[in-house]
Amino acid sequence: MNKAIAVLLVAASFGVAAGARAQEPAPGRYAMQKSDTGIARLDTQTGEVSLCQEKDGQLVCRMAADERTAFELELDLLTKRVDTLERVVESGGGVAKQDLPTDEEIDRTMGIMERMMRKFMDIVKDLEGSSDPASPQKT
Repeated sequence: MNKAIAVLLVAASFGVAAGARAQEPAPGRYAMQKSDTGIARLDTQTGEVSLCQEKDGQLVCRMAADERTAFELELDLLTKRVDTLERVVESGGGVAKQDLPTDEEIDRTMGIMERMMRKFMDIVKDLEGSSDPASPQKT
């Protein structure tokens, strides 16, 4: 009984340790460098640079000014594109109508399909006839 409890305790401790490791960020994801105004943090996966300062015992990070400017420019560009698209949709323009085939195109396509099916059925009939021992075989 004592061995079973010991095994359960060991297994539980491994489970807790594995759970704690699963919540930690990937090792080496952030590179930090001390600067005059605080700490510069580089996200090695995205390339984003943040400026961090210690306030009330916590490290508070903000996006770098040049990245913030680029972010805001991209946001403005996307906002303008959305506004333009919304105006086009509201005016009814730009909505493409489906290009349906004309009656002549449908008739032509059906004629081609009909000829193909007739030829296929002729081949099937020939094959059925060639498997019948009473019928003469074609060469």
